[in-house]
Amino acid sequence: MIPSSQQDQALAAIKAETLIESLPWLQAFHGKVVVIKFGGNAMVDEALQKAFAEDMAYLRWVGIKPVVVHGGGPQISARLAELGIQSEFRGGFRVTTDETITVVRDVLREQISAQLAGMIQAAGADTAVMSGEDANLFRAEKTVLEGEDGPIDIGLVGEVNTVNPRIVFEALDAGRIPVVSTVAPTVGGELLNVNADLAASSLAIALGAEKLMVLTDVPGLYSDWPNRDSLVSEISTSELEELLPKLESGMIPKMQACLQAVQGGVPRAHVIDGRTPHSILLEIFTVNGFGTMVQPD
Repeated sequence: MIPSSQQDQALAAIKAETLIESLPWLQAFHGKVVVIKFGGNAMVDEALQKAFAEDMAYLRWVGIKPVVVHGGGPQISARLAELGIQSEFRGGFRVTTDETITVVRDVLREQISAQLAGMIQAAGADTAVMSGEDANLFRAEKTVLEGEDGPIDIGLVGEVNTVNPRIVFEALDAGRIPVVSTVAPTVGGELLNVNADLAASSLAIALGAEKLMVLTDVPGLYSDWPNRDSLVSEISTSELEELLPKLESGMIPKMQACLQAVQGGVPRAHVIDGRTPHSILLEIFTVNGFGTMVQPD
């Protein structure tokens, strides 16, 4: 049996080795912007929420500039159910009416953003809550969904087409972590429910981010799902473009977001298993990384 003093020394050596291993990444990412799309189980599991908030505070205090973007499908569905409003999906999109968009906006900002910002602040870092409506951050256009028999009406649903990142830069310059919810007005002022994965990608491009990270509920991208041996650790943009139409529907917007980001000038984009505590730190600060990385050809 190893004496406790020797155990303590062994643990201290492991901690020191881990800290030293992180040095090249601290140097590479110091002062850089990293955009993280928060979602999946990490958004609804309290222990994972806490670990994520700690990761964000850690990044902030080692000189990296995290920006958090989130959606909130399960929470929106739960709130609609409480109000007696049935959730309806067409073509993978939530049908969003005038009544629904108000619920979407309130749940995203007043419930999810507020809770997440509070947890990050409890972990030791200041935050700034904002949405696509604030200071012209996002502008969006309606999504036109084509079906076999013509256009499918999905209501007030859209995609971000322009980004004005000034409000985010101001928060970062003030030492705060922006927490961004994804509703966005059209040029005419009509509020739309926009895809959070693609909004995070658009924001990463506009900010000149060093990295986009998208949390998922799987270990990464599988080239031949459900074959568990087909997990891909790295993929180029051209390879991903070819694979994209063959992916499982839930993975498509996440991989589209990564593809769009890298094609737009972000050096790296990753899909990461958000079910693993501190997966963000594991990706940034370890040799082997975590999840699947998309990089330019």
